[in-house]
Amino acid sequence: MASALEDPNLEHNFKGHKDVVTSVDFNPNNKQLATTSIDKCLMIWNLKPQTRAYRFTGHKDAVMSVHFSPSGHLVASASRDKTVRLWTPNVKGTSTTFTAHSAVVRGVNFSCDGNFLVTASDDKSIKVWNTHQQRFLLSFKGHNNWVRSARFSPDGRLVVSCSDDRTVKIWDTVSRECINTFTDYRGFANFVDFNPSGTCIASAGTDNTVKLWDIRINKLLQHYQVHSASVNCLSFHPSGNYLITASSDCTLKIMDLLEGRLLYTLHGHQGPVLAVTFSRHGEYFASGGSDSQVLVWKTNFDSIPYNKVLKSLSVRTNPDPAPHITDIHPRIPHLHTSGPQLIQSKATESHSPSLVTNQVNSCLDPSHRVSSHAMDPASGDPGVTSTLEDHTGIPPTLASTLGHIVEQLDVLTQTVSILEQRLTMTEDKLQECLDNQQTVQQVTSS
Repeated sequence: MASALEDPNLEHNFKGHKDVVTSVDFNPNNKQLATTSIDKCLMIWNLKPQTRAYRFTGHKDAVMSVHFSPSGHLVASASRDKTVRLWTPNVKGTSTTFTAHSAVVRGVNFSCDGNFLVTASDDKSIKVWNTHQQRFLLSFKGHNNWVRSARFSPDGRLVVSCSDDRTVKIWDTVSRECINTFTDYRGFANFVDFNPSGTCIASAGTDNTVKLWDIRINKLLQHYQVHSASVNCLSFHPSGNYLITASSDCTLKIMDLLEGRLLYTLHGHQGPVLAVTFSRHGEYFASGGSDSQVLVWKTNFDSIPYNKVLKSLSVRTNPDPAPHITDIHPRIPHLHTSGPQLIQSKATESHSPSLVTNQVNSCLDPSHRVSSHAMDPASGDPGVTSTLEDHTGIPPTLASTLGHIVEQLDVLTQTVSILEQRLTMTEDKLQECLDNQQTVQQVTSS
């Protein structure tokens, strides 16, 4: 994390869609941005240099989701017309159509190697496709209502999905089985995704909350209640340290996951915000909503280059390798009725925070503003942070000590997980021995 945080600022305001913007995604090369809309169009905006956008038509109904392949040579879209299309993001805009779903397709996502595509549909199924052979491979079935979102884990071994049946499920792509289910009766999730290390999942809920689970130990780690309306989408910063959310309360909010607090509230959309995503390296993020606008923001608050962030924070953010399916216990549905920390947003008006008005382009709406939620530890009032000690109220030496404690806790967590696995294996062996002994006794008695 940078020692001094800088506010995000608005870079571009794209207007071209004629209806609600449903999804946004950056090309990994940061030169293009793809957006979809209820207007049945997919648009590719050229960012570097900023030139005329491409408008792709072909879907016969609203386009619900979009995702670039890791190479950036393909872009996938999902539609209410029950199809998935693969496009080449150039002036020709040729596409291939995939058909296997029997209802609206709401989500689409490439695997990390670009070889596979996962889709989520109102037909209650999640389907996996081979992108090179352009054919359907397999289907996950277990939800009993519409599936809103499905995403691959960073290593491609797992898939996470969320449904209107108020469950979040984790699927194994090899065994093709559901290996864990998280249930919440307060509401269902609109969107779900893995963090960059693959150890946690986050869900955006219709109950106005954002929840993060550690899938290695099946524990609810953080529970944010910072929005006043349904949370529609979320995106992890590539460092894993920040999470941005989009809500029907017309705002974007950025959470600092290391400190477990709300960092920024961003205003700019004139209606519900339905889509948000960070660029692949985190320098930018984009949002879209019911006002038909696409806003592109420069992150700023993490000014250290991405590679240095990963290097300096690798021990804290990714102490363990991505989880294997045998590390996930239990394998039955279970409820999370309480969370370790509830972070409640406070009314912007009551704090009267300073507003940062973007000055990049005179045509941008001055209502696009950023509210900083940094708190002065001494006074409890909103303020501007300049150093790590001022930002957290913790001296550097104590922060270093706490960092070491966190590392030891991570090691302890991993050790407990391994012991649980070995205990389960021992119990299975013991049960097998008892069964064999009982069989021998029955044979002897007969």
